[in-house]
Amino acid sequence: MLSNKEIAVVIGRLKAVLRDGPDPSVTLVGKKWKDPFLVLISCLLSLRTKDETTLPACERLFARARDIRGLLNIPVKDMEKLIYPVGFYRTKARTIHGVCRDLLARFDGQVPEDLDQLLTLKGVGRKTANLVVTEGFGKPGICVDTHVHRISNRLGYVKTRTPKETEFALRAKLPAPYWIEYNAMLVTWGRNVCKPVSPLCSRCPVNKICRRVNVGVHR
Repeated sequence: MLSNKEIAVVIGRLKAVLRDGPDPSVTLVGKKWKDPFLVLISCLLSLRTKDETTLPACERLFARARDIRGLLNIPVKDMEKLIYPVGFYRTKARTIHGVCRDLLARFDGQVPEDLDQLLTLKGVGRKTANLVVTEGFGKPGICVDTHVHRISNRLGYVKTRTPKETEFALRAKLPAPYWIEYNAMLVTWGRNVCKPVSPLCSRCPVNKICRRVNVGVHR
């Protein structure tokens, strides 16, 4: 298994390579607006949707409204048009309305900082909740999507079967100072180099450390 000393080397090298690279859409929303509510909405829009579609949809929607009551004043049908073509845009428009109503009813219109409270919002899963905690509030959390799950196992740092298992394994093993940046770093790396099929190992600065677990063909 990859040690914590080795994962520190991995993170250091990836940070150096990605210093000037593009951030994921949710990270960009967090940096631009510095608002946990908008981070939450951008997370909901980003699910099963590419960044090049998510970010323009966020900008169109937030040009109309950037607060709970403002979004609720946008009819669902109009919201569908604003966020199209994000994946499942009709469902997401209804989900956004539902989350806004729930925040008003149970949290006095404020996005909770607590992970367990975030998970009580309908449509909010562990990935979204952890992203809100890290990107919205700047608090430690570990968001695990398919890229983080795949690369953490491919490196040989954890041995898990599901993203949820990976999250808890990382919480137990990954040093806390790396928690916030770990997701955005591995998402960007997974999209561009450490791909699901035929990863570009020859371009990877950690190819001598990586255990290449379950990697067959690579370039």
